Amino acid sequence: MSMQDQESNFLKALKQKGITRRDFLKYCTLISGVLAMPQPIANQISKALSQKKRMPVVWLEMQDCAGCSESFLRASKPSVTEIILEKLSIDYHEVLMAASGSLAEEAKAKTLAEGGYLLVVEGSIPLKDNGMYCCIGGRSAKDLLEEAVKNAAAVIAVGSCATFGGIPKAEPNPTQAVGVDQLVTSKPVVNLSGCPVNVVNLTATVVYYLTFGKLPALDAKKRPLFAYGARIHDNCERRGHFDAGEFVKSWGDEGHQKGWCLYHMGCKGPETFQNCPTVRWNDGTSWPIGSGHGCIGCAEPDFWDKSIYSPATLDEFAPPSVYPSTTTPIKTIKPQDAAATGAAVGVILGVAATIAVKQLGKKKAPPTLEVGDEKNQATTKQDGKHDD
Repeated sequence: MSMQDQESNFLKALKQKGITRRDFLKYCTLISGVLAMPQPIANQISKALSQKKRMPVVWLEMQDCAGCSESFLRASKPSVTEIILEKLSIDYHEVLMAASGSLAEEAKAKTLAEGGYLLVVEGSIPLKDNGMYCCIGGRSAKDLLEEAVKNAAAVIAVGSCATFGGIPKAEPNPTQAVGVDQLVTSKPVVNLSGCPVNVVNLTATVVYYLTFGKLPALDAKKRPLFAYGARIHDNCERRGHFDAGEFVKSWGDEGHQKGWCLYHMGCKGPETFQNCPTVRWNDGTSWPIGSGHGCIGCAEPDFWDKSIYSPATLDEFAPPSVYPSTTTPIKTIKPQDAAATGAAVGVILGVAATIAVKQLGKKKAPPTLEVGDEKNQATTKQDGKHDD
């Protein structure tokens, strides 16, 4: 069958499901935007999705709550049904598959033998006492992971448990839980952290792989830069209030009702890298900070061991000279103006915050500040990687 015939058949299948070619192209444009790639890439995505055969997927669940599977089930644009029927062949997933017991294991064994599949892993891997704290079919999670990795094309660790150990690894880590990339060294691994993973980042990663035949550019923690390349703080809708020194001091106070900054309430946005402010949750409806609660830093390692309601220590991620006072300033600026400044300067934390308290109210534009912290400067390198 020619490539043109494949594309024609694909579009016919979409039409039968009530999806127009225009809707499909809108989706491709949306994904290119999530991937932070130029608009023309949407055409390349469109060709790849319409011509390539379904990609087999083996999805393993280890020490987890199935929250990432729940996030996947709530996928939209495309819906989980479209993902399963059109682009992916979910050959093994304990939550989704109809088969169980020996029939399920036989289906997995067949896919593993054929190879070339995407291996998605949800949940951490316990190592203590020979891995007895997570066994499936009488075999340990570690054993099952090592078997599934052998013929996989690539490995995608979804959620904070699979990426960094998550809640099973929290002190005192009674099962000696570890993340997937601590055990897998023979195959490329991409970490999609978050508790749970945002399904937008999962579908974008899969589409990228289907389009280009490789995983997207990663940061030092093996997370895709398109999703984890900027601090939440730098794109937060409340950033203007931070720059203006306007903070919520207690739940339900005047500042809370007005949507002021949640830094004093323990928001971890200043030390967390993820695209929550832009892709949001529930089909873009809202996100934790938009709903009035601070970020808990679930995309970062060991977030369960941090106090949720203790403020982030600013000088741990930027020199004191580059952020404004967290006390009420004598003069203020309009939050929307400060937010616009923050958006213009990009991902270097603190540059937008050069509007310090002593500068608030001045008419001239603030000077550009060169941040001396090597960890922050790493975000400006050509490869876009940061070592935070």
